[in-house]
Amino acid sequence: MSGKTIRIGGASGFWGDTSISTPQLLHGADLDYLVFDYLAEITMSILARARAKDPQMGYAHDFVGLVARELPTIARKKVKVIANAGGVNPMACAKALEEKIAAAGLALKVGVVTGDDLLPRAAEFAGTREMFTGEPMPGNLLSMNAYLGAFPVAAALDAGADIVITGRGVDSAVTLGACIHAFGWSQQDLDRLAGGSLAGHIVECGAQATGGLHTDWEETGDWANIGYPVIEVSEDGSFVVTKPEGTGGLVSVATVAEQMLYEIGDPRAYLLPDVTCDFTQVKIEQLGPDRVRVSNARGLPPTSYYKVCATYQDGHRVGMYLTVGGLDAARKAEKVADSVLRRTGAMLRAMNLPPYAETSVEVIGAEAAYGPHSRARNAREVILKLAAKHENPRALEILVRELTSSGTSMSPGITGMGGNRPKVMPVVRLFSCLVDKARVKTAVHVDGRELPAPEAVRGGFDPAKLGPDQPGPAAETAPDAPVVPLIALAFARSGDKGDKANIGVIARRPEYLPYIRAALTGEAVARFFGHLVKGRVERFELPGVHALNFLLHEALGGGGVASLRNDPQAKAYAQMILDYPVRVTPEIAAAVADVTRRFPPATVAA
Repeated sequence: MSGKTIRIGGASGFWGDTSISTPQLLHGADLDYLVFDYLAEITMSILARARAKDPQMGYAHDFVGLVARELPTIARKKVKVIANAGGVNPMACAKALEEKIAAAGLALKVGVVTGDDLLPRAAEFAGTREMFTGEPMPGNLLSMNAYLGAFPVAAALDAGADIVITGRGVDSAVTLGACIHAFGWSQQDLDRLAGGSLAGHIVECGAQATGGLHTDWEETGDWANIGYPVIEVSEDGSFVVTKPEGTGGLVSVATVAEQMLYEIGDPRAYLLPDVTCDFTQVKIEQLGPDRVRVSNARGLPPTSYYKVCATYQDGHRVGMYLTVGGLDAARKAEKVADSVLRRTGAMLRAMNLPPYAETSVEVIGAEAAYGPHSRARNAREVILKLAAKHENPRALEILVRELTSSGTSMSPGITGMGGNRPKVMPVVRLFSCLVDKARVKTAVHVDGRELPAPEAVRGGFDPAKLGPDQPGPAAETAPDAPVVPLIALAFARSGDKGDKANIGVIARRPEYLPYIRAALTGEAVARFFGHLVKGRVERFELPGVHALNFLLHEALGGGGVASLRNDPQAKAYAQMILDYPVRVTPEIAAAVADVTRRFPPATVAA
């Protein structure tokens, strides 16, 4: 790192994240900027429904109260705050915060980025096709938002805003916008923009970079006071990840690498509005306790379009959980589900209603998510999850009633907390498409002024021109070579994007990667998850951190709130593959023998 640096704290990874992070970072770290990431596709659909009921809602309202409590500290320390808490109504969010600022007798200026909300203009985009399925755009949209970039955020700061509120943008834009403002980066500084984007990607999920969700979770200290990330960004785009002193968690090469691979596809082309990032040669180095340096991100020109995500309602859904205890618990639960579905199916026919559009039965505790790899069929306590979709909410209310009745008419051992009958909810589906940047007009609003804040429409990068990723060398081992579980050789993290899942696998030592590469082919991962994944599996290389990234298509039953699965966001996929068998040399097997004894490798059919 060289020259000027800025310190940015990452206080939120999603709408509903902890309230301990903001005071921890403001009082325990010497910050220049505090950033919040609130939005996901699910969140946008929730906020759109809120705005439909009340035109003054549609934003992350808890952000206003959280920041209001710390306004004196923010003003005294001159910390700039940037958040995408505006959701589908950033102007209303700003107005609510301005009222709090006025009540506190402070003179802080609130800036707002607008232009992402395309719902009022939806008719202009009629005929647009879904970017993955080719389906036409539905007419009953709840929301339609372009994923904006970071230059409008920087423009709001340049105009004097102390607090910047945006609607939908890419998650990393709140961080990159601060960097652009502080360092004066231009749209041609592609490597620096890629580094700032990676910094934003590392902190956009809060404590996931500081020990949250880490593979070696027992090494991550006190979760009750887990530290939230602080990044020290240099004007060359490299940065150091750390956390406030005296907090729990862990900042290590592994925790940062896991987060880098979280929710990405092809690491050669991480597409953002401001830059196309190449993470394949990124270097991650441990500088000291809880201090990790990240460098060598590379930038390519961006594409000439925005990704746009729209949401729409497609029927209703409900899901219910019951505990079943005792001997043969899994088989009892399965019989309950079968009986209830057959009973209610007959009731729907009698009422001239169509059958359920989709049903899902998972016996949790019997490792239902593992499918044919389950080792827990003899569990003595399980949770039955039964879920369904239907166009008529009445049909789902019948399902809830009849499943509840099983407590006195079906399996012995049915129990659970009382008073928790689920409510029928709308199914909100995601429609993703591409829109030419020139058709989206961005602006910032600061101190009663509206200023144009155009983003770069130049670019034209085409990821299809990259061609297939070239695999590195795979180790050759004998059929009788020792077998160890993947967790002995690697860290792993998984995530989601719509109906896709990704699994990042990072070798604990560089020399382990050829053995991991030989075992975890795309075909092998597809077979392992064959009961869950309906599409293809792609594998990509990240030689800079000795890692592989797997992209699983059609992997989440629709993803988000459109999915009936217990794990609609692939949170457990990496955990599930960590006991995958890997053939190694006798020397490696001896070095990891303790881990192998603790976690015997799974038996997987060839």
